Amino acid sequence: MSTQSTLKPTMGKATRDAYGEELVALGAERNDIVVLDADLACSTKSQKFGDAYPERFFNLGIQEANMVGAATGLASCGKVPFASSFASFLMAKSYDQARMGISNPNLNVKLVGSHGGISLGEDGASQMSIEDIALGVSLPHFAVLVPADELSCRAVTRAIAAHDGPCFMRTGRPKAPVIYDAGASFTIGGSNVVRDGSDITLIAYGLMVWESLVAVETLAAEGVSARVIDLYSIKPMDEATVIAAARETGAIVCAEEHQVKGGMGSLVAQVVTENAPVPMGFVGVEDTYAESGQPAELHEKYGLTAANILAKAREVLGRKG
Repeated sequence: MSTQSTLKPTMGKATRDAYGEELVALGAERNDIVVLDADLACSTKSQKFGDAYPERFFNLGIQEANMVGAATGLASCGKVPFASSFASFLMAKSYDQARMGISNPNLNVKLVGSHGGISLGEDGASQMSIEDIALGVSLPHFAVLVPADELSCRAVTRAIAAHDGPCFMRTGRPKAPVIYDAGASFTIGGSNVVRDGSDITLIAYGLMVWESLVAVETLAAEGVSARVIDLYSIKPMDEATVIAAARETGAIVCAEEHQVKGGMGSLVAQVVTENAPVPMGFVGVEDTYAESGQPAELHEKYGLTAANILAKAREVLGRKG
């Protein structure tokens, strides 16, 4: 499938790079911030903090569960720990520690998982995180956030540092298209309407925000006015903006680089069903694991492109009447 859009991206840094750089800036401002990694610091970019503040950086080796356990101890002592690894390892291997060590006592620990989704490409299925959002939102007290570009990642990193409570933030490996200009606002529990429209709403996070904007260009050429919401704060969710979109546009498509089952779309559907039921569609990984390959090829094979969002939007608009 193809789109008619001529929208061309301006590529910014990968969100993992923005995270590493913002950690260094936060470290200069706050002595209570400490950083842990599970032998992947050069990939998660937490090594930037380690180089700047070695006395506040801890490499726990290839043992994510122990790393999260150490982070809970540091939080109990009044530190603000950022524990980083690949999102798949961080959430899957450390889930019990996150559940009983962080969530249950509601400790101020920040989990940051890089290489989110399948766009890490050649590293293969074992390192792709397509369940991490579902795992994160299932933990009581946790905030779950996914920035779409470099600027939003810097802002969200600061937001979770200022937040008193557990957080999970997902970052990505590839360079991300620039969505935001300086001055855009990001808060835990917030969202941003990056394009307004009246006929249908596309709700996305991470790299899928750009794909949604590309799909909107084709919809516009077809006479369809589409709204795009960057739902960067998946939990807590900006329910008011979601409900308003349902009432004002009458149709919603959710797009995410994650399993469709249990992901952001499921949470949006719950809010919409309870408050303003409208036709909905969902774009994401369909109950499978991906293989190793180039990121763009993987997104096309597993249905994570603007063309897939466009096709789903057309189908939902048909149901809307």
